[in-house]
Amino acid sequence: MRLLKIGFLILCTVLLTLSCNNDDEGVNVEPLRDRTEQQKDDDTAITEYLNTHYYNSSMFGESNPDSRLEDLVITKLEENESVPEGSKLLSEAVEKKDAVFAETNYSYYILKLHQGKGQSIPNLIDAPKFSDNIRVKYTGNLLNEIIFDNNNASFSTNFDMLGLAVEGWRLVFPEFNAAMLPEVSSDGTVSYDKPGVGVMFVPSGLAYFNAIQNSIPAYSPLIFKFELLQYFENDHDGDGIPSYLEDLDGDGVFSVLDIDDNTDGDSEPNVNDVDDDGDGILTKDEISVTTTGKLDSRQEVLEYPLTTNQVLTNKILEEKDQATGEIKYTGTIITFPDTDEDGIADYLDAD
Repeated sequence: MRLLKIGFLILCTVLLTLSCNNDDEGVNVEPLRDRTEQQKDDDTAITEYLNTHYYNSSMFGESNPDSRLEDLVITKLEENESVPEGSKLLSEAVEKKDAVFAETNYSYYILKLHQGKGQSIPNLIDAPKFSDNIRVKYTGNLLNEIIFDNNNASFSTNFDMLGLAVEGWRLVFPEFNAAMLPEVSSDGTVSYDKPGVGVMFVPSGLAYFNAIQNSIPAYSPLIFKFELLQYFENDHDGDGIPSYLEDLDGDGVFSVLDIDDNTDGDSEPNVNDVDDDGDGILTKDEISVTTTGKLDSRQEVLEYPLTTNQVLTNKILEEKDQATGEIKYTGTIITFPDTDEDGIADYLDAD
């Protein structure tokens, strides 16, 4: 079973198209290398980049809360040169993160410039989950500074991180909050205030690995500079359960070969299955969706008392009284009944 899952993950790495390259004509691959050995090489290359490049740190932080992606300048530190005043070496500013993917230990790095201050449409938001849709402005480049893609001219597309993004995106974007609710001008122009702004440095194993994507060679570590503008909670199969809650083992990967992701063992993992346990009763009919009612603050929603078989989803609605300006908040609660009290929720229990 473990070998089958490894094969499935490798196949996904080869076949999936990165969200920022929807117009790729095809994917070529090079022979597979050992993932652990390749990670060591990639981490060495990324670390060298971080140790030899600096950014204009004084343009970001609390003293410049409105700075954006276009204000970021990353510069190579020349031999015998000192880091200029108002700048900082990337290696001194990034956060190193670790993750396990395809049964391999990976390290990746995040430069957090602005956390993000806002909300999504139409729901109040903190940060996206790995399976959500995001609206993002970005530039992608190789370690040699060659830009392979950007959407600076238009960022109206929603990217589904579950199916149309490399693993690095699914790991990094949940670390940031979205922008405040967008403003729409009379001519239809949409603008976003105080988005999450950052840079991710990901090894090839969390990107394309051995796949060749247009101007991206196989086994290339990648850099993405980005603004996280919005995110939208996904329920891919429309069964009433947000997709991130269908990742029962919490590994951020859905596989038909994993019993934790595919309760009834059919051809679809739970995230795409309207009858998760295969008992002939739709999942949406074996759960109950209610609300917290209107509360005075989002904190009250987050602290709302729940029973052991309930969860508060990531969907928190904000409602403003147009007459008084008073704002109320409503949370969405899912209850998972366990009719026969065997410790397994009805929607996962075929008995």
